[in-house]
Amino acid sequence: MTAAEALAQGREPRRGGILNSIITPEPPLLVLGVNNQGPTLIVASKIYQGLLTVSPKLEPEPVLARSWARSEDGLTYTFSLERGVKWHDGRDFTAEDVIFSIMKFHMEVNPRARAILQRIDKAEAPDAHTVRFTLKAPFEPFLLIFDVTGCAIVPKHIYDGTDYRNNPANATPIGTGPFRLAEWQRGNFIRLVRNDAYWKPGQPYLDGITWRIVPDSQSRALALQTGQVQMTTSNDIEPFDVPRFQAQPNLEVRQDGWELFAPLSWIEINNRLDNLKDPRFRRAIAHAVDRNFIAQRLWFGVGKPATSPIASATRFHDPSVQMPAFNPREAIAILDGMGLRPNAQGIRASFKMMQLPYGEVWNRLSEYLRQALRQVGLEVTLESTDVAGWVRRLANWEFETTINFVYQWGDPTLGVERTYVTSNIQKVAFTNTAGYSNPEVDRLFEAARNAAQAEERRRLFSEVQKKLVEDMPLVWLMELSFPTIHDRRLRNVITTGTGVHKSFDDVFFAA
Repeated sequence: MTAAEALAQGREPRRGGILNSIITPEPPLLVLGVNNQGPTLIVASKIYQGLLTVSPKLEPEPVLARSWARSEDGLTYTFSLERGVKWHDGRDFTAEDVIFSIMKFHMEVNPRARAILQRIDKAEAPDAHTVRFTLKAPFEPFLLIFDVTGCAIVPKHIYDGTDYRNNPANATPIGTGPFRLAEWQRGNFIRLVRNDAYWKPGQPYLDGITWRIVPDSQSRALALQTGQVQMTTSNDIEPFDVPRFQAQPNLEVRQDGWELFAPLSWIEINNRLDNLKDPRFRRAIAHAVDRNFIAQRLWFGVGKPATSPIASATRFHDPSVQMPAFNPREAIAILDGMGLRPNAQGIRASFKMMQLPYGEVWNRLSEYLRQALRQVGLEVTLESTDVAGWVRRLANWEFETTINFVYQWGDPTLGVERTYVTSNIQKVAFTNTAGYSNPEVDRLFEAARNAAQAEERRRLFSEVQKKLVEDMPLVWLMELSFPTIHDRRLRNVITTGTGVHKSFDDVFFAA
């Protein structure tokens, strides 16, 4: 029963109770914008809020903005803010906090937001509860940045005129959300408690939320199985452990709630090197890999095979795009055509693959790829590293191939373009570290970025997808979906396109 259903039946959602969950790895801090890593987003989205959130269909929904309007020319966006909202320290939330957060704070500390916010020509606060942004040119996906995961609103009176990254207040975050930080024992737990002055009457329903820091995956699974925690999210539970929790009657396993993020995984290929720079060779790799096997046998159906460089959760996915099918014979024919004949050991070519150090399932994926590629005469040497080493080597182009995945953020301009355009070939992780460059792809992405109408953008993104599949700069593997597993008594866990990355002001334990 959702909160709305309970109210419709004349019953209030049940108040009280502590939600125990797990967070892994431990966040470095809880100030959104200064840090936007996954664990930070999950916890801090209960402390901070955005102007909007998005539905599972990626349509904007109100949070701190009760309503909004766009001018006919697509240049001006006007937000009407909620009244009676207070920061956790008792100060009033006003339009000045919004202007400061958007035009100063995130512009400095948040590269993903900056790429969109720098399109703003003018920001105004006609009164304490109205904000108006005028863009330099129309930008169709503008509203998608205003979710808390993209642009959390922070208190101007605490951050204005300070070093945002090193402000002492970062240790005690102050937001407008339904929960406030009560205690953080590093390496042990993070405890939030109800904000009794929350601006939605009667909410939140929970007394608090406690996240335990549990580095070991089997210990996390045991905590869920025995009821020590009532919810796990993201990477907490390995995909191969999910089936046993699906069979546990007191638990619910959800795969939705990732529509905004739409993470897509791939084999990242350094397009600068030897055979790897030849699109024929990359296509041979694609034909040698069984994406259905990966989705069903390694991820146990948590996610689905990739069908395009743009995830199917976004409105610009083109289902007519044809990815190279699993066909080892075709892979061998391509390699033969390149003159890569097998030696006495059956090896045609060799390269290294840097493993993604995100857990056991990713190690299993690398091992599967090594074996699958060996079947067509490609010898893969696996390289192990830790997370810091993986990020450093990826950023410095010190790899031959690796496994990677990134969020698509609801729109290809926001989350896909960065991986393929020549202008984003940087020594920075999660840019175009593969070094792929095609002037036509650059042109199409730029045209789609600047097009004011969704239909024109759809046409351009369709062309982009076809061109990328033709060039195969990467080998796309899976549309990832990280399971949210929770006690069936817990209601309203996932109601938006951001899943557990929401305020939880409507979450409650049913009797």
